[in-house]
Amino acid sequence: MDLFDSVREQHAPLAERMRCTRLEDFIGQEHLIHPDSLLSRAIRADRLGSCIFYGPPGTGKTTLANIIANTTGAAYAYLNAVSSGVADAKKVIEEAKNRLALYGTKTYLLLDECHRWNKAQSDCVLGAIEKGEIVFIGSTTENPYVSMTKAILSRCRIFEFRPLSAANIREGLMRALKDPEKGLGNYNVNLSEEAIGHFVFVSGGDLRTALNALELAVLTTPPAADGSITVDLSVAEQSVQRKAMSVDESLYYDIISAFCKSLRGSDPDAALYYAMRLINAGCDPMLILRRLIVHSAEDVGLADPNALNVAVNAMLAFERLGLPEGRIPMTEAIIYVCLAPKSNSVVNALYAADAASRKAEDESIPTYLKDVNYKSERIEGYKYPHDYGGWVEQQYLPDAIKDDRYYFPGENGAERGRYLPKIEKKKPQ
Repeated sequence: MDLFDSVREQHAPLAERMRCTRLEDFIGQEHLIHPDSLLSRAIRADRLGSCIFYGPPGTGKTTLANIIANTTGAAYAYLNAVSSGVADAKKVIEEAKNRLALYGTKTYLLLDECHRWNKAQSDCVLGAIEKGEIVFIGSTTENPYVSMTKAILSRCRIFEFRPLSAANIREGLMRALKDPEKGLGNYNVNLSEEAIGHFVFVSGGDLRTALNALELAVLTTPPAADGSITVDLSVAEQSVQRKAMSVDESLYYDIISAFCKSLRGSDPDAALYYAMRLINAGCDPMLILRRLIVHSAEDVGLADPNALNVAVNAMLAFERLGLPEGRIPMTEAIIYVCLAPKSNSVVNALYAADAASRKAEDESIPTYLKDVNYKSERIEGYKYPHDYGGWVEQQYLPDAIKDDRYYFPGENGAERGRYLPKIEKKKPQ
């Protein structure tokens, strides 16, 4: 590290300075990182292949990628997909080839925000990944199965990161308070339990958010005569611009549960009451709107498909309006979802199809349904529904489960009397 690196590190945000460099110090993701896990064993044995880390921000994706690069003793290059392109990747690959040929040293390419790369950018590293010239580690907050090319996915193992637990966030905060070199250990900080609890709660499982809020609180609070800095609940609220919840954790979850059950039970008065209690207690209104969207599909579903549109649009309106005006479209959506006819056929179909797919062995797809685009021979037997007026009786499920049924239309609202002929035919008498 030169003088300039030292200066940059001193001025880096607390969350950046506190990135751990050893696997033993890594916080959270216990489902991925424990002594007997595949990931831990692969890192220690220096046998980790190309992979993608995806999950919410502040959960350790980039930190773990850096730990891997440092632990293995290999060379590594860091790129951010937002600011880098094909030329940058080709330069890294060329250097990696030379390094491997001359010194037998492999190179890790750490690509942050990897979902931002387009197909051309992704394709430029495929050959190097296949030949082992680089080990690719991408990190992303977006679902890679949707946002990334299939060619990259097929060459990488996917590891899903989860939001950090309250205990994980607390551990990270206390570690930063005690660390005199990278953290705030040189400050005489008195951090109240209420302030810690508030930082943990508003972080939403994002350690970066909690650490940066803590740093702001410490650096902007005037020290007392004895040099001590007291960070209480009031200071914590100002540091994250969020009031503390005026209800305890148990009551908070009870109110959320009551709100959800009121939506399902078609009681708009109760649902509105619990929604306003949550907002007035300091809850993020987006939580209410997210639950509203879920219930519009789970409990209303196809009995009134417009409920989902109303709920999603209420969230978009709230994002643009904020408080207090955003409560108006939110209230409209709550009332709409409550008064809409109810059907749980969608979620029942989801669970049934998911269970069937998990226990499937090797049921072959009917030949006439297979993709013909990449085959030289013509597949006969498929009946094009539009040639028969929009529907024709035809088997779509594999032979072994051809009579299975997962979707059972409800008897309420738009679902009633709108069965497709095949569904009507299979409907129990």
